[in-house]
Amino acid sequence: MNVAAGQRIDIAFPQWFTPYWQPARYKIAHGGRGSGKSWQFARALIVLSLQKKIRILCARELQNSIQESVHHLIADQIDVMGLAAMFSVREKSIQSVTGAEFLFKGVRGMKNNAAQLKSLEGVDICWIEEGQTISRASLETLTPTIRKPGSEIWITFNPDQEDDPVYRLAMNPPPGSIVRQVNWYDNPWFPPDLDQERRWLQQTDPNAYAHVWEGRCRQYTDAQVLHGKWRIGSFTPEPDWHGPYFGADWGFARDPTVLVKVWIADNQLYVEQEAWGIGVEIDRLPALFDKLAGARNHVIRADNSRPETISYLKRQGFRIQGAAKWTGSIEDGIGFLRGFDVITIHPRCRHAAEEARLYSYKVDALTGDILPRIEDRHNHVWDAVRYALEPLIRKRQGHEGVSLAWL
Repeated sequence: MNVAAGQRIDIAFPQWFTPYWQPARYKIAHGGRGSGKSWQFARALIVLSLQKKIRILCARELQNSIQESVHHLIADQIDVMGLAAMFSVREKSIQSVTGAEFLFKGVRGMKNNAAQLKSLEGVDICWIEEGQTISRASLETLTPTIRKPGSEIWITFNPDQEDDPVYRLAMNPPPGSIVRQVNWYDNPWFPPDLDQERRWLQQTDPNAYAHVWEGRCRQYTDAQVLHGKWRIGSFTPEPDWHGPYFGADWGFARDPTVLVKVWIADNQLYVEQEAWGIGVEIDRLPALFDKLAGARNHVIRADNSRPETISYLKRQGFRIQGAAKWTGSIEDGIGFLRGFDVITIHPRCRHAAEEARLYSYKVDALTGDILPRIEDRHNHVWDAVRYALEPLIRKRQGHEGVSLAWL
């Protein structure tokens, strides 16, 4: 396709995206992980910004910093497409050689900010990423604000609950809208490492697989262990934070091996980094753990059921030891986690976020009653977090002198 400077650029788009080149007030793509929908929307907006001078608003429900926006995604795609010379990438905006501009804003609270609303009147395209997090009030504020003739609202999201406003919009869109469900099998560039994760979840938990990979809704219930306690948000650890604390959980064929790095500040828990892998041989564990900055310099507390693995990693230079377990240690750990005001998960820790949604108590199949027992799945990251914080949990529960219980 031709751009403003007359240069022809060949950029491949998947077949499912073809209808989105046509004008429409609403353009919505929803589905599971690995579909590439966010990448394709970003690339399309980059192409359009090189064809004419337009204003593009990249919106989300909350944006406490530019790191929580799609700024990084768009900048990366500009580089990957070989178009860096045609863009000026600033800290809080991106501009093309045509004068087209990308803006990045959070929507919550905008209703009472007349100046911000006024600044959006000239927007040509509004892209709402992670649309499942947009509240009805925010959607009702944003939609009439994007009112320039011919303006469009683009939305990408992974379905979460059936009563989410954008899901209801996608299921009953205004006439002329372009709405597609897009999943991993629609992505011609679906990577092999993601396919390994997909097959693993398909084998271990078909219900979770339908939600994560096939884009089906999952209802929140009281059975979810961390319900109401966690959020996704970018952050940079401060010098006065406690930590970092490292924890490891072991797996191989049916379960993943996990290492996490977490911090504590002002009664909040921050999950900064994760290393995660299926079928990781013991001699590959050092390389996996080295993905986390500081993993060799701090104590790692690990599931004590694999003393041979702990011994091997010690010989490789890691300061690793088995975490103590005691009767009720899982329940004590969960109580400790729920005692935080909020648990913030960095966006790069997608397995931690996925498990935070799926980690649940067992439910009686006949009565629907929530049982006081944890499902032994979707707990690998959070078991690792519990191990990382084991001394703090013991101190709070009065188990400082407990000996190892090989459970």
